[in-house]
Amino acid sequence: MIRVEITRTRGSSPREKGAAMFVTPQGLSGTIGGGQLEYMAIDRARQMLARGEAQAVMDVPLGPEIGQCCGGRVELSLIRVAEAPAGPEYPQVLIFGAGHVGRALAKALALLPLHPILIDQRMGELGQATGETRLTPLPEAEIRNAPFGTSHVIVTHDHALDFLLAAEALRRMDAPYIGMIGSRTKLAQFRRFARAQGLDTDRLTCPIGAGYSRDKRPEIIAAFTAAELIGRLTETASSLKKYPCDS
Repeated sequence: MIRVEITRTRGSSPREKGAAMFVTPQGLSGTIGGGQLEYMAIDRARQMLARGEAQAVMDVPLGPEIGQCCGGRVELSLIRVAEAPAGPEYPQVLIFGAGHVGRALAKALALLPLHPILIDQRMGELGQATGETRLTPLPEAEIRNAPFGTSHVIVTHDHALDFLLAAEALRRMDAPYIGMIGSRTKLAQFRRFARAQGLDTDRLTCPIGAGYSRDKRPEIIAAFTAAELIGRLTETASSLKKYPCDS
């Protein structure tokens, strides 16, 4: 297969330096931005595979001559490799509560370079979910044992459980995002609860996804929360940008 990587950009370009994809005779993984630039790179990579070439360089103007109007210029490195590297370990997101919002959020995050895990104490709710799930009688233990840099989204059916989990998450100073579903009234109540335990609530996002819309349909809340979460992670972890969304 051929690894195609953007090694230099000048002006506007569809992806940043370091973006890469892997091309095989029948398929590909990752993207360098789509459009005519990507089609040209795929064609050149497959020529290399057919001819036995080991490496090549492309210098592509992103103008009318290739049907694009970015106005910049991109240099690509094409190198034959034995196989694609092992899939990346995406940043983990624990979603507590497998109700309507939790299930919708797990689906939304599964399309992103993230590793969502849906957690609940109720087997019946988890049975309706897709993707990775965990049934546990002690969800707070999942927070304590989570890998470094795990994010936490709390959308359970029980406000007391929400408070317990949010407090536990706030004790994890490595968590880049902590979100809890709710209202301003619920947030005020939680702040009193947290202060009594000596916790700072500034790192808590509550309500989740509320900066975009007042629409309370689960799928809309999930979409806006996903945008909020990925925005926070790209601010705090530039390494997130290296992960392809379709691996």
